[in-house]
Amino acid sequence: MKHVCATVLLGLSFALPLGAAYDPLAVDKTGSEQKDLTIKDEKRAREIPIRVYLPKDKTPAPVVFFSHGLGGTRAMGGYLGNHWAARGYVAIFLQHPGSDDSVWKDKPQGERIAAMKKAASLENLLLRVQDVPAVLDQLEIWNKQSGHALAGRLDLKRVGMSGHSFGAVTTQYVSGQAPPLGKSFTDPRIKAAVIMSPSGPRRGDPKQSFGAVKTPWLLLTGTKDTAVITDISVEDRLAVFSALPAGGKYELVLDKAEHSAFTDRPLPGDVEKRNPNHHRAILALSTAFWDAYLRDSTEAKTWLDSDRVRSVLDKEDRWQRK
Repeated sequence: MKHVCATVLLGLSFALPLGAAYDPLAVDKTGSEQKDLTIKDEKRAREIPIRVYLPKDKTPAPVVFFSHGLGGTRAMGGYLGNHWAARGYVAIFLQHPGSDDSVWKDKPQGERIAAMKKAASLENLLLRVQDVPAVLDQLEIWNKQSGHALAGRLDLKRVGMSGHSFGAVTTQYVSGQAPPLGKSFTDPRIKAAVIMSPSGPRRGDPKQSFGAVKTPWLLLTGTKDTAVITDISVEDRLAVFSALPAGGKYELVLDKAEHSAFTDRPLPGDVEKRNPNHHRAILALSTAFWDAYLRDSTEAKTWLDSDRVRSVLDKEDRWQRK
């Protein structure tokens, strides 16, 4: 009979073989639940739809945000939300009016690309980076509001931010990227960031933008990670990691991964066949990163800093840290 020990792993109870190794893909089999809510930012007369993925355990849990790409919705990235919630996180998926699906869904097919390019604007970026603290402020109220669905469910001292594409840029600015001019958008409540398809600055030296980032960052991109809407090259994406200071900084470059590798489904213009191991790697590394920097898990940090990471990667995937 195999010996087992009842181990509390990252807030979830698992029956593990004695001496079992840390596994970021192990999940609570009871799964998670979803709630769709809307936050009203009275100061800006703006409504921000959110989708909340809740773990079954009702004790206060760390919170991780996700910001969708241009033209997306709060429903994007469900594979991430379900996994993170099953690992004991409350996952909050934001929808950003003005750069969500309203940009293209009522447009004729031939006008959609132009509409998307127009929406990839500084104005919408400014709206997005203000959405994040507005949502955080409301979560603080709901967490203390008796009878609310989220009351007592949130550990808001442990908050992570993530996003893809335009959502990656949003994430970069609220977690440490220096703005070209004016006031910083960095929110000190954000303790770690997962950035999928990062972008370098539109102009200027990347070192000026990223050289003083103190927040732990995990960057995820691919060797074919370009987009139809923007002219950002793979080299532009890789320049972000090179410009970051040492300390809690990681980068994964997935072999042959296109821009859609981080989404639920293919995107127009895709050429490569989707690789199912890409999602497996994304889930494993993002979870280990959250565990290490939001839960202060020594096991997760050791896993990230060891060759065991290679167990979830393909041979040609590139992984580095500093």
